[in-house]
Amino acid sequence: MQTYTKHLNSIRWGIIGCGNVTELKSGPAYQQTEGFELVAVMRRDLNKAKDYAERHKVAKFYNDANALINCSEVDAVYIATPPDSHLDYALLVAKAGKPCCIEKPMALSYKECLQIYNAFEAKELPLFIAYYRRTLPRFLQVKKWLDTGQIGLVRHINWVLSKPPSELDLSQAPNWRTDVQVAPGGYFDDLASHGLDLFHFLLGDVIDASGCCKNQQGLYSAPDTVVGSWMHKSGVTGTGNWNFGSFGNEDRVEIFGSEGKISFSVFQEVPLLIETNTDRQEITIDHPKHVQSGHVEAMQMDLFGNDFAHPSTGKTALHTSWIMDKILGKI
Repeated sequence: MQTYTKHLNSIRWGIIGCGNVTELKSGPAYQQTEGFELVAVMRRDLNKAKDYAERHKVAKFYNDANALINCSEVDAVYIATPPDSHLDYALLVAKAGKPCCIEKPMALSYKECLQIYNAFEAKELPLFIAYYRRTLPRFLQVKKWLDTGQIGLVRHINWVLSKPPSELDLSQAPNWRTDVQVAPGGYFDDLASHGLDLFHFLLGDVIDASGCCKNQQGLYSAPDTVVGSWMHKSGVTGTGNWNFGSFGNEDRVEIFGSEGKISFSVFQEVPLLIETNTDRQEITIDHPKHVQSGHVEAMQMDLFGNDFAHPSTGKTALHTSWIMDKILGKI
């Protein structure tokens, strides 16, 4: 078994599940971050793993996750598979004694997330979750406005996310994002998790949440509409409406304060808007080329002992999972 030691000056990463998310969003960041090296990738289809490795100049490729995890040349593991496999892979990484980053959502349920969290805590191993919006400049600007009281005391946050069914939805072809066995909340798991985790980051812990969900269209097995409400420890209230069978696309977050309002989108790169009684300001902040680069660079700072705590860890993602399960009525 390999034992993790902090204050390293080089970390060799392996990726399990080198699919679309790793092509541009995340994979290159592991190669371009100082002190990090991508040395191995794994897919169940060996030919696809080989293709990824050759295109990205990665030395090793596997179709066996256990082999990658226990490879002596792999120091840390990034799990980038659909959420139904996160628990099994994460427990293997913890058993191997290696730091880990897991794609969001952390796992299928709060119960599974707790198993993962406890496994890494027991060995004092670093665990990060790829809720990368916590490190994106546009959302750090929103946090700065909130933390400096630009809209006074925060009262309420509301998020509306709606979209029509996609061609894939209408075809009823296999899609893990709408398969209740892989994503129990459907698109809510894949998309709403980003926003709810961001709100946790911006406004602090949630002390209660509730909601309801339904499959209105009958196109797939998972719910296609969810509504929810929650209460932050600070007293800020929150509401959300996520519908994936409605007319038109809408992604609008509004944070209401005693002296103003902040509006932004979770997924669309539209300008941030802050309004008060005396001013109205729009700011455009583009995402980096590799959208997870800030997240990966923050892991480097945390792992190399630079007196820096990563904002998205197993602990923070565990809380996000609890919020989601409360809204879905699973706990």
